Amino acid sequence: MRNTMKFSIIIVAVITSVTVFIVEYINKSLSDEVVEEKSDQEKAEDFAKKMKPKVEEHLHKRDIHHFIKTITFEKELTINPMGDIIIDGYINNEPEKFGFSASLQYRAKKIGSMSYDPELSYRFKDWDKFKDEPELKENYLKRLSEKEREQYLKDIGEKE
Repeated sequence: MRNTMKFSIIIVAVITSVTVFIVEYINKSLSDEVVEEKSDQEKAEDFAKKMKPKVEEHLHKRDIHHFIKTITFEKELTINPMGDIIIDGYINNEPEKFGFSASLQYRAKKIGSMSYDPELSYRFKDWDKFKDEPELKENYLKRLSEKEREQYLKDIGEKE
């Protein structure tokens, strides 16, 4: 009976020790993952900082009418499931109207793609390519209010 009692105490002590060891191991593993995530976020932020001038250069190349006065980047960025770093921003202090998004490819060290709000996209449109179809520009202008139409024509350099 005494041996059974000693054996039971030893078993309980071993099980407790193993449980404590496993819990500590799991906690350490989880904290290592958090540190790794943070370093990925920091890497993404550093890469985005380096790529912002290239994004600005890309926007200025698209800006054939020299409409861009200021470019502002949002502070937060995201990493999509494919590993691309997404940075958002806007032009001329109008985030609701002239927003853009750039997908940066970390491994390739380049801009993967860019998207623009519709109004910003129209500011980049080269209407000279549609000389044979003037109704396209007219149809676009007709859908704008008088104030918006006037502003648009100023933005593309057709009005003072």
